[in-house]
Amino acid sequence: MEEKLSIRVNIADRYYPLKIEGEDEEKIRKAAKLINDKVFQYKTKYADKDIQDFLAMAALQFVIRLIEMEEKTEEVNLIEKLHKLDETLDELINNKKSSHDVLLHSIE
Repeated sequence: MEEKLSIRVNIADRYYPLKIEGEDEEKIRKAAKLINDKVFQYKTKYADKDIQDFLAMAALQFVIRLIEMEEKTEEVNLIEKLHKLDETLDELINNKKSSHDVLLHSIE
């Protein structure tokens, strides 16, 4: 079992110590950067607001994107399942025609 890696992540000018799997470090640092970039955008646009407001808006925007991606993935999965069902039905219909044709030829 691998030992956890200790890192410090800066989000909105606060540092958070984390113990993570080494393979997750890049992903976590990228996520923190995305959050900080979004908070900075809000900070420059709305200077009179509190950092908590910027964090809340960034979280809302990222979760909206997540929901949209999940819905898109569900649609893609449904389309794939429908294509497989269509292929299966085509095979069944073609096999039935083939066996029906064989039966007709054997009767003649």
